[in-house]
Amino acid sequence: MIELIRKRRSIRSFTGQVLETKQVELLMEALLRAPTSRGINPWEFVLVDDGELLAGLSTAKQHGSGFLKGAALAVVICADQTRSDVWVEDCSIAAILLQMTAQSLGLGSCWAQIRQRQHDKQMTAEQFVQKLLGLPPQIRVEAIIGIGYPAEKRRALAAGQLDYSKIRHNRYDKLWRQGSVEGDQGIPLVLPGNL
Repeated sequence: MIELIRKRRSIRSFTGQVLETKQVELLMEALLRAPTSRGINPWEFVLVDDGELLAGLSTAKQHGSGFLKGAALAVVICADQTRSDVWVEDCSIAAILLQMTAQSLGLGSCWAQIRQRQHDKQMTAEQFVQKLLGLPPQIRVEAIIGIGYPAEKRRALAAGQLDYSKIRHNRYDKLWRQGSVEGDQGIPLVLPGNL
């Protein structure tokens, strides 16, 4: 898993090659295995592989969704807001599991944020997607994940580029340092950054 996390980068350019049925089935299985608060499973997923709809989705927001036009598949990550008060979190978990599964299958992916983004001055990106795909009003849209065979190569971030100042140890005023966590025997654990 750590190797997948290290290699995963947002891919916004795709070859146009169609995904295999088995790949799509595995991606859908990953979505349906995503954990949710209290096991409510409020999420709903709309798979889009129709070129015209992909082109429509690529215009969902003012900036940052154009790559969807070239994706082989877009997965619209939605939820029934009447079923759970933490549908946003549940959708986010499902979305990242989808992206990691895509990475494991040799595919690229990128997240297009929809919730709380604008399509234009009169309509939100979420309203645009709801209208385009015929979603009922209680089905809210968190994001759209574009997936396909990558047409670009992006290097993994080097360990030295990671911002370890974002990690605190026991208290907020104490920075975590690599090798500072001790195992049961009082021996410092070997952490990925120490390798």
